[in-house]
Amino acid sequence: MASIDEIRSGRLEKLNFLREKGIDPYPAKTDRSISNKEAKDQFVELSSSGKEVVLAGRIMSLRAQGKIIFLDLYDGTAKIQAFLKKGEPISEENFELFEKAFDIGDFAEVSGTLFLTKQNEQTVLAREVRMLSKSLLPLPEKWHGLQDVEERFRKRYLDILSNPELKDLFEKKAKFWDVTREFLKQEGFLEVETPTLEITTGGAEARPFKTHHNDFDLGVLLRISIGELWQKRLMAAGFEKTFEIGRAYRNEGSSPEHLQEFTNMEFYWGYADYKLGMDLVRRLYIKIALEVFGTTKFTTRGHSFDLADDWQEIDYTDEIRRQTGIDLTEASEQDLKDKLDELDVKYEGENLERLTDSLWKYCRKNIAGPAFLVNHPALIGPLAKLNKDGRTVQMFQPLIAGSEVGRGYSELNDPLDQKERFDIQQKLIERGDEEAMMPDYEFVEMLEHGMPPTCGFGFGERLFAFLVDKPLRETQLFPLMRPK
Repeated sequence: MASIDEIRSGRLEKLNFLREKGIDPYPAKTDRSISNKEAKDQFVELSSSGKEVVLAGRIMSLRAQGKIIFLDLYDGTAKIQAFLKKGEPISEENFELFEKAFDIGDFAEVSGTLFLTKQNEQTVLAREVRMLSKSLLPLPEKWHGLQDVEERFRKRYLDILSNPELKDLFEKKAKFWDVTREFLKQEGFLEVETPTLEITTGGAEARPFKTHHNDFDLGVLLRISIGELWQKRLMAAGFEKTFEIGRAYRNEGSSPEHLQEFTNMEFYWGYADYKLGMDLVRRLYIKIALEVFGTTKFTTRGHSFDLADDWQEIDYTDEIRRQTGIDLTEASEQDLKDKLDELDVKYEGENLERLTDSLWKYCRKNIAGPAFLVNHPALIGPLAKLNKDGRTVQMFQPLIAGSEVGRGYSELNDPLDQKERFDIQQKLIERGDEEAMMPDYEFVEMLEHGMPPTCGFGFGERLFAFLVDKPLRETQLFPLMRPK
């Protein structure tokens, strides 16, 4: 078997051969008249009329038998077979040029008429073949493709080319966001754009990426949420319903459910509370399931669930008490540490918020859903309105397959309460908690001018990863890779 270097050397010789013949191996345009899919869809009409078509695409396979050559041409829409017969109707010169200069992996243009072979294969009878792009390196071996995971991510273009299911995955992901956008617009939400560079990150608890604004000579941060504090300002400005779909950045560790760069959606709904938000989110998730996947039933992460079922409401404190025996209303930091050690749960950070969150993450893995997690301790939701008990907040999180796939709440619009909670977060930062929420006191000033009752909610592409039962990294077109 020839080495990669030997293959490349042979193809360079063919490239030079084309140029010596006065043929541009990389022309700027093609005369393609129809896509492969359109040709197959209109096959009966086109083949019966004898009308010539011009097709184009990458040569995916090639079989030569003396004076005849079969090849498969793929243009991204469909694969179609081409048949070259020396002198009938392709010229001997063009046929021989193909034999000497074309390889699997090249992009070619084929002009000819459509016919049906004896094996009932839709085929184009080539009158002329023209080079569109000469490949110098071979495609992955047909039956095995790219086996090494890192190589797959690094050469994603080859991974997708050799794996039609992967191409389908990303088409589904695009539709996932299309359906989300269409649903929200039909519900009267306005799509907006908010800053991705911020002085103070808000709307989530995460370590941000830092960069520098040269013109202002100012240190800035990449956003960790999709404009939460900005969209709330729009509520104060008189907008009733807004949403944004965009990229967020969190300088944290990776896991099957977490990446440093990802797409999220957040909406804000004036004059609505978390109960209305829960109803909207349930309808949105069911809409996504039906339109993108054609079903509401899924099996993922070892759990099976049906999004069309009734969504149970699970109380945060009650569920932890039920599963672990810990009462969050009475437990100290030491009590939580002892329980986490007993359960052999690793945890980061030793303040009450981090320990409580770690204990919940242990409990959530046992819940298949669909359900809404409600009544979170106030420390967990620093931007949410308090319930009447004064201890918990009007927050909700959709739960499926042992994890949260979204977060929403009745937004806190009491400026004095918000300042107190920001002050608590500031103390956590001073104690070394790098994931505590950064206070934004200009946001507090906005609240002092007044913001209506508002429901906010956000979810990300992690929901898509759960529905297709793949690690989040697998659902990224081009995940970040260390340079070789």
